[in-house]
This record gives sequence, C-alpha cells and structure tokens, in this order.
Amino acid sequence: MIGKIIEAMIEVNAHDARRISHALKVYALTQTIAEAEIAEEFSRECAIIASILHDIGIHASEEKYQSSAGKYQEIEGPPIAREILSELDYAEDIIARVCFIIAKHHTYSADFGIDHQVLVEADLIVNLEEEKSSSETIMKTRDKLYKTPTGIHLLKQTLL
Repeated sequence: MIGKIIEAMIEVNAHDARRISHALKVYALTQTIAEAEIAEEFSRECAIIASILHDIGIHASEEKYQSSAGKYQEIEGPPIAREILSELDYAEDIIARVCFIIAKHHTYSADFGIDHQVLVEADLIVNLEEEKSSSETIMKTRDKLYKTPTGIHLLKQTLL
C-alpha cells in the first residue's frame, strides 16, 4: 500500500520534482527513525504514511493563500490526505492519526507523540539540508527540537 500512497503523492505534486524529492527523502528518513524508535506498529505505520503525505497540501496552500507557509499546509493537507487514504481503504483510526500528524507537522511547541516526533525530526533534516543551513542553526535546532537518539545520530551523520 505504501507504493500506492507514493503514487498518489506524486500525482498531487505532478511536475514538481523538488517537492516529490523532498517527500521521498523525508519518507526514507522517517522510516529509518521509526524502525529504531517506535516499537508499536500502529504508531510506526502512521509516522511512515504521514511522512509521504506531510506536505500534500502545499499546492492548495499556494493557490488559496499565495503561500507555502507551514500553517497553511497544516490546514490544507489533512483533507487531501484523508481523501487519498480513504480511496485506498485505510482504517479510520489510521486516517485520523495521519491527518492529525499532518495538521501538526510544523507545530513544535507540544508533545504530540512519538509518531509526530520522528516525522518532525526527519523533515527537519531534509529542510536544513535543502536550505543549506549553517552549522550553528543545525546545532540550535538539534538542541531545541530533537528527542530521539536515532534522529540525533542521523542529523549528525548527515549535516554536522
């Protein structure tokens, strides 16, 4: 089923190689962190699915708000993700949790669970790399937002 979710993400982001590539990088890192840090299958599956669809509302945000800001992605992404996952016959509990994670993936001020945390850490690695962030910014981000040993290790190995 993951392949079908990836296909749907690519269809929504058709002809936008940068965004497709971003989602696939976040997916790979989320899967790596989740396999090491999340013992419970439901949460691991939700993190991995959310990683593929985390930015699925970006084009809708740009159309509606003329902005790709995270707060708009958090509004526009969940309905699109819900439609994709419903069409693929996912259970409502998975759909609801994935949509919640997407609705909070740019919100760092609260503990929303390990599935949310591993997605945030993976997304930040990719964002920091794509933005060519300084070592100082990377270390501040690590110290402020990273919680998992695997996420911290991957951040160091990738960017520091």
